[in-house]
Amino acid sequence: MSKAWSEDITVNSENCKNLANFRSRHRTQRYIPGQQGTKMATKICFIIWVLFITDTVWTRSVRQVYEANDPEDWMVHDFHCPRECFCPPSFPTALYCENRGLKKIPAIPSRIWYLYLENNLIETIPEKPFENATQLRWINLNKNKITNYGIEKGALSQLKKLLFLFLEDNELEEVPSPLPRSLEQLQLARNKVSRIPQGTFSNLENLTLLDLQHNKLLDNAFQRDTFKGLKNLMQLNMAKNSLRNMPPRLPANTMQLFLDNNSIEGIPENYFNVIPKVAFLRLNHNKLSDAGLPSSGFNVSSILDLQLSHNQLTKVPKISAHLQHLHLDHNKIKNVNVSVICPTTPITLPAEQDSFSYGPHLRYLRLDGNEIKPPFPMDLMICFRLLQSVII
Repeated sequence: MSKAWSEDITVNSENCKNLANFRSRHRTQRYIPGQQGTKMATKICFIIWVLFITDTVWTRSVRQVYEANDPEDWMVHDFHCPRECFCPPSFPTALYCENRGLKKIPAIPSRIWYLYLENNLIETIPEKPFENATQLRWINLNKNKITNYGIEKGALSQLKKLLFLFLEDNELEEVPSPLPRSLEQLQLARNKVSRIPQGTFSNLENLTLLDLQHNKLLDNAFQRDTFKGLKNLMQLNMAKNSLRNMPPRLPANTMQLFLDNNSIEGIPENYFNVIPKVAFLRLNHNKLSDAGLPSSGFNVSSILDLQLSHNQLTKVPKISAHLQHLHLDHNKIKNVNVSVICPTTPITLPAEQDSFSYGPHLRYLRLDGNEIKPPFPMDLMICFRLLQSVII
């Protein structure tokens, strides 16, 4: 975090006191700003908060739901523990079965909320082990050998209270379906997913995070209605696939879009009109060229952090006055034309707000690994008065 951001947090500590440890203590907990302070302080709080959630989404935590229940409710449950697993007496709602060489899922007691089954040899997810597990909120099945054929239909959709499902590092070839409507996070990184069956997400209106990075997705995996139903999706990660085009018709509430390490060559005109809330956009390690960008470039007021490293750009694209972080390293840029990239639309705010709110907000600019030769244009600093770090 830069010195300026640290000072902002100090000055507004009364309004932003929950932000400093947001990531470490409550990665998935809703944060509701306080009512105190001036409008300016509220705006700064919001900006800082958005920066803190670069890889975090706004959703309920299992702990938050757990603490809302009366502890006496647990006295009625059977405290049987499967012999293949460990049940900590101090945490009766958790079942630890990881790293045990298991080939089958044991019967899950009805009291369990947290189920850890990662790093085993499990190939199937049948219905029977979960028939009494009506309270499950969290399932971790990472690093197993699960295939789509091994998931019995209804095994997952019967878990009506499930919030978090981890199926990373398995053998899945398509996004599993059906899934419970309650689901808020679906983690499918490092599988072999190349297909998304029609209607897969149609009932997942509570999903806020979808991680499909490091799979085998091609452009033909997407239809115009593929993401239909994801009304509350905030983070979509499809990095490290084989996409050549931007995925179509993304959910309107998407705030974080990660498409690094694909083969994307261009972005359609007005593409970002469909996702008016996108704040963090990562397109590093693609094949973007000047000709492949929209005429307005990335002049999108919602974008705060734009990463275009390791592409084929020869000039700096147009940006919004609201952009704060711009990564353009390792392209083919030869010069910086400030008259083109300096945002021409001023930010006008009420008179009581200080100079922090006026003019372009760019603070960080990375241009190393290009073909830029000195002297560096000093009018860049005149345009971007808040610029704190330039890497060339």
